[in-house]
Amino acid sequence: MSKKVLVATSKPFAKEAVDSISMLAKEAGYQLVLLESYTQQQDLVNAVADVDAMIIRSDDVTAEVLANAKNLKIVVRAGAGYDNIDLKAAREKGVVAMNTPGQNSNAVAEVVFGLMLHLARRGYSGKSGTELKGKKLGIHAYGNVGVMVNKIAKGFDMEVFAYDPFVAKEKMTADGVTPVDAMAKLYETCDYVSIHLPKMKETIGLVNFDLMSKMKKGAAIINTAREEVVDEPSLLEMFGQRKDFFYAADVAPKCKDEIAAKYGDRSFFTAKKMGAQTEEANINAGIAAIKQIINFFRTGDTTFQVNK
Repeated sequence: MSKKVLVATSKPFAKEAVDSISMLAKEAGYQLVLLESYTQQQDLVNAVADVDAMIIRSDDVTAEVLANAKNLKIVVRAGAGYDNIDLKAAREKGVVAMNTPGQNSNAVAEVVFGLMLHLARRGYSGKSGTELKGKKLGIHAYGNVGVMVNKIAKGFDMEVFAYDPFVAKEKMTADGVTPVDAMAKLYETCDYVSIHLPKMKETIGLVNFDLMSKMKKGAAIINTAREEVVDEPSLLEMFGQRKDFFYAADVAPKCKDEIAAKYGDRSFFTAKKMGAQTEEANINAGIAAIKQIINFFRTGDTTFQVNK
């Protein structure tokens, strides 16, 4: 019996991505089902009833979804972050959860510099701004996106530093990055800090007032990771106490309206999370997801499993 693969995307893939996923699924002998632009979580709960595999984007794979997915063996999040999957429930049900690391990295890295330039040029308001050339850039978590941010920073002739206790210093040094031993040192040293932390119990609220208050005069934070890694009360306190502090994100905090009203000239937030919103990233992540499903069923490949 052929495998049934559900593509569940409240924010749909680009057409070319869907076409590529469909082609690869057909070649593998799989039946593909699309659930696009749905507005009710119950639609997803209903759609998983008889599928063997599922591809999602920002969609919430909750314990309820998993409980109704009688045949589900694998769910792949087309993207890097996977906090929208209940990993514990998936593990208990024997469902392999994967992400597609690296596929969106360049798209996110480009957004980092779009936000950075917006702040540096004071929102293109006509006010005198600053240049990125010669500035110190700190990368908080040197994963796939961090690597791409470093590559682009080199073109701006920036001096790059990074803090990541899980990445070998030799790797950073080989990439022309100066590793630092402590988070505080990164924030003290750099003119810009770009955050690329995953959302985990250990990282929620990690970037707090104590850390931010150590930043240089005129320093800025760019957050394209998750809103929760920056403590919101601390962010408001920082804006209130430091008239030289800047912040931009494509993961807007809940207090964004208050920040925009009071400190609009020192902040910027995109209308929604924009990091992976490119046709190229769409296509790359979608193709990677279906290939990982095919390899999982054919050879048992669990290379990108995140709920071991």
